[in-house]
Amino acid sequence: QVQLVESGGGLVQAGGSLRLSCGASIGTFSLYAMAWFRQVPGKEREFVAAISWTGGSTYYADSVKGRFTISKDNAKNTIYLQMNSLKPEDTAVYYCAADRFGTGTSNSNKYEYWGQGTQVTVSS
Repeated sequence: QVQLVESGGGLVQAGGSLRLSCGASIGTFSLYAMAWFRQVPGKEREFVAAISWTGGSTYYADSVKGRFTISKDNAKNTIYLQMNSLKPEDTAVYYCAADRFGTGTSNSNKYEYWGQGTQVTVSS
């Protein structure tokens, strides 16, 4: 009965911006830590950003720190990833994930629920 649906991916030029959204059909959305991961074919899934269930703490991979911002809107059961100053190496399928009462771990194995992903392609 839990469903996470990502949207907002697309093609953007290097240096541009994109905002990803993830709508969640989940019980008591506010109790879940939410995160974004990304994956390129042939590579391991990579942590991007996370927000604790309280919304009070955020965490970012070093590769995106200062460029990406994760946020959560409990009223809309939605999380966002604002992506600025995009680079070609940001190209990947981006997934959102949920972890009940989570603190925002970067370990993908801790997340219970996953979306199907949205493609982000950054051209040089």
